[in-house]
Amino acid sequence: MLKLPGLIDPHVHVREPGATHKEDWDTVTQAALAGGVTAILAMPNTKPPIFDDATFDLAIKAASQKARCDYGQYVGAGPDNADIAASLAPKAAGLKMYLDSTFGELRLDDMQLWMPHFQKFPKSAPMVMHSESRTMAAAILFSAIYDHPVHIAHVSLKEEILLIKAAKEKGIKVTCEVCPHHLFLSKEDIPAISHGHPGRGEVRPRLATKEDVDNLWINLDVIDCFATDHAPHTLEEKDGENPPPGFPGLETMLPLLLTAASEGRLTIDQIVQKLYENPRRIFNLPEQPNTYIEVDENATYEIKASEGFTRCGWTPFEGWKVKGRVQKVVLRGKTAFEDGKVLAEAGSGKNVRK
Repeated sequence: MLKLPGLIDPHVHVREPGATHKEDWDTVTQAALAGGVTAILAMPNTKPPIFDDATFDLAIKAASQKARCDYGQYVGAGPDNADIAASLAPKAAGLKMYLDSTFGELRLDDMQLWMPHFQKFPKSAPMVMHSESRTMAAAILFSAIYDHPVHIAHVSLKEEILLIKAAKEKGIKVTCEVCPHHLFLSKEDIPAISHGHPGRGEVRPRLATKEDVDNLWINLDVIDCFATDHAPHTLEEKDGENPPPGFPGLETMLPLLLTAASEGRLTIDQIVQKLYENPRRIFNLPEQPNTYIEVDENATYEIKASEGFTRCGWTPFEGWKVKGRVQKVVLRGKTAFEDGKVLAEAGSGKNVRK
């Protein structure tokens, strides 16, 4: 048995409030535990979005009643909530800024709207950017101008990872994460994922070229964290007229990475660094005492969505052969998951900011 610390996923879409037919705090934390993840940080683009005291309390109340692993909740940056968001900083996992690819109350489609958030949100608190390509370059410039650390979500392109590398070399306070689907899939895989339904390949950022994927692996040392961007939608939605972007990922991340480790593409130490040590440091997370996971390194099996805990009931990695299965998860001395069964009770998870 391989013993690892409880993993941290800093990028999860819980879908509660507003879309619990896809996922809620109960099912998402069951999926997390099944994947060896003992702490998740939840994104704010729910319905309604989490961008003020009332909506923040709505999310935290649901989490406190249902979560089976530890959790934090981001507050979303809106066009006119810089003061409110800053006041929520002590309670929030961090500030999430959507610099492209979003709508409604969290849309920041003018750089003038970014400025108050960079000025007012505490420098000691995490700021996470949904930014792609040129908006990512702009976010790094803002980091340099305001001397405010930024964390770049779901990096997927060669040009992005090379720019982050250059920014780090200049001493700019930037960290980044990469999702397993951007490490293991390229746009060439979309037909295999889709099974005749192209919507199943929809994700943001989009799946990139083989060259982009190769450059993420080449620049593994530049990547601070792995994060799933777990974004569950039902197959009915994915196969519909207007398929929403996003893949589930909590239960497949660790086996995919352990399989890559068994092939010599990365080390167990790098997995621990990017799924435990760095997320804890970047997001200022408390230690979970007496918390660990046990993995059967040699267990080989096929990924099957039918055996998973996420409510959305599908995975882009269906049928993939992997090596490494989570056997047991211990959270604060109590067995939370063992032999395919979630044992932690609803509401037993703790808020990482309490």
